[in-house]
Amino acid sequence: MATIKVKQIKSRIGANKEQKSTLLSLGLHKISQVIEVEDTPSIRGMIRKVHHLVTVVE
Repeated sequence: MATIKVKQIKSRIGANKEQKSTLLSLGLHKISQVIEVEDTPSIRGMIRKVHHLVTVVE
Protein backbone atom coordinates (compact mmCIF):
# COMPACT_ATOMS: atom_id res chain seq x y z
CA MET A 1 0.00 0.00 0.00
CA ALA A 2 1.14 3.55 -0.65
CA THR A 3 2.44 5.75 2.12
CA ILE A 4 2.43 9.51 2.63
CA LYS A 5 4.61 11.74 4.77
CA VAL A 6 2.90 14.24 7.04
CA LYS A 7 4.72 17.16 8.68
CA GLN A 8 3.43 19.31 11.52
CA ILE A 9 3.98 22.95 10.61
CA LYS A 10 2.11 24.80 13.37
CA SER A 11 1.69 24.45 17.10
CA ARG A 12 -1.36 22.74 18.54
CA ILE A 13 -1.69 25.45 21.19
CA GLY A 14 -5.07 27.08 20.68
CA ALA A 15 -6.50 24.12 18.77
CA ASN A 16 -9.62 22.46 20.15
CA LYS A 17 -9.57 19.12 21.97
CA GLU A 18 -10.56 17.07 18.91
CA GLN A 19 -7.77 18.53 16.80
CA LYS A 20 -5.20 17.89 19.53
CA SER A 21 -6.27 14.27 19.83
CA THR A 22 -6.18 13.89 16.04
CA LEU A 23 -2.56 15.07 15.98
CA LEU A 24 -1.70 12.56 18.71
CA SER A 25 -3.49 9.80 16.79
CA LEU A 26 -1.40 10.62 13.75
CA GLY A 27 1.72 10.41 15.93
CA LEU A 28 2.67 14.08 15.74
CA HIS A 29 4.03 15.66 18.93
CA LYS A 30 6.38 18.47 17.85
CA ILE A 31 6.58 21.13 15.17
CA SER A 32 8.64 20.02 12.13
CA GLN A 33 8.15 16.36 13.02
CA VAL A 34 7.60 14.16 9.97
CA ILE A 35 5.78 10.82 10.09
CA GLU A 36 5.11 8.27 7.38
CA VAL A 37 1.66 6.66 7.39
CA GLU A 38 -0.32 4.47 5.02
CA ASP A 39 -2.56 6.32 2.59
CA THR A 40 -6.03 5.24 3.70
CA PRO A 41 -9.34 7.12 3.68
CA SER A 42 -9.34 7.35 7.49
CA ILE A 43 -5.85 8.88 7.55
CA ARG A 44 -6.87 11.32 4.79
CA GLY A 45 -9.86 12.35 6.94
CA MET A 46 -7.59 12.95 9.92
CA ILE A 47 -5.28 15.08 7.80
CA ARG A 48 -8.25 17.04 6.46
CA LYS A 49 -9.40 17.72 10.03
CA VAL A 50 -6.08 19.36 10.97
CA HIS A 51 -5.11 20.67 7.50
CA HIS A 52 -4.18 24.07 8.93
CA LEU A 53 -1.60 22.50 11.28
CA VAL A 54 0.03 19.94 8.96
CA THR A 55 1.25 19.55 5.40
CA VAL A 56 1.80 16.53 3.18
CA VAL A 57 5.47 16.24 2.21
CA GLU A 58 6.55 14.70 -1.10
